[in-house]
Amino acid sequence: MTRETAIKLFNQRQVRCHWDEEQEKWYFSVVDVVGVLTESENPNNYWKVLKNRIKEEGSELVTNYNQLKMVSSDGKFYKTDVARSIFFLE
Repeated sequence: MTRETAIKLFNQRQVRCHWDEEQEKWYFSVVDVVGVLTESENPNNYWKVLKNRIKEEGSELVTNYNQLKMVSSDGKFYKTDVARSIFFLE
């Protein structure tokens, strides 16, 4: 595993991340962070519902996230919502 496709541990849970060499910034999987923070059994669904609620409220937060391909538990790469964190590793 390279720095660009690293997996970080937070509270013994995996958080997928990506290092953008050009911008020199880390990007973290939103679903993984939601799973750590909420301890949800289904963080994908939790994020989906939350994202829709935020969008319905008219917040631009949801329109400002990126998607990057990250490895999934099945070993394949899928587009995943990612966000830059101001409190992780920066």
